Amino acid sequence: MQSVNRRVVLGGLAAFSTTHPSRAATAENLSVAADEESVALTRYAADQTGKRAGIVVLHGSRGLELKPRAYQRYADALTAAGIDVYLARYFTTADLPVFDPKTSTRQRREAHETERFEGWAKRVSSVVTAILARPESSGRVGLLGFSLGGFVAAGTAAGDDRIAALAVLYGGMPDAMAANTKRLPPLLELHGDADRNVPFAKGQELVKLADAVGSTAEQVDLSRQGPRFRFFGHRSCDRRCHRTGHAVFSGQARKSLISQIFDFASP
Repeated sequence: MQSVNRRVVLGGLAAFSTTHPSRAATAENLSVAADEESVALTRYAADQTGKRAGIVVLHGSRGLELKPRAYQRYADALTAAGIDVYLARYFTTADLPVFDPKTSTRQRREAHETERFEGWAKRVSSVVTAILARPESSGRVGLLGFSLGGFVAAGTAAGDDRIAALAVLYGGMPDAMAANTKRLPPLLELHGDADRNVPFAKGQELVKLADAVGSTAEQVDLSRQGPRFRFFGHRSCDRRCHRTGHAVFSGQARKSLISQIFDFASP
């Protein structure tokens, strides 16, 4: 397994944050049976034949519809690298009102999340089962989670040994699951110390937990690596950082984040 390469990671992030158009993969809507109710998926297939790895992308608390183009860029970059992508709507109908910013409160959302992590992890594992059963599956499935979705991804990976790779942006491990975690797949956690939604320390704790159970893990501190990466309200660094280092994001090859970090697509 190759080691984490910060320059490649940042090159991948630069590609994902750019506004330049790229060839979009064709979307296919699917539904997977799961606990409570089915999980809706949007599948983007890599344009190649043969067996392929798959990535399940897990959204933040506002769902996929808040910033659909941002998630689309990840799908485009990953499919270009030969990896099938599945955008998973893991919330149930009952979850949705809790995350409506017009009618809910932060306290209510956080209490709900604490109660729901295990259920969401089971629903994501049902998605993994469906992907592995597909004829084009290589048997390798990874998780890519953003913010709340990063916590869900980490919790799922801790309890499902079929997960081959884990990438978390602005996330961590749910507190109730940390004590019982015995394994994790190779992990990359990306975070910035100016994040006001998810403390930087949560990412550090996840990396330490992965180290403790013998996994390959690293945290990329975006506040030290580049000035202006921001995703769904999470800042990588403060204004002082914003005035320096923009060249870090320029001139990098547009490579897939997951495949470059974990050598993921190779069987």
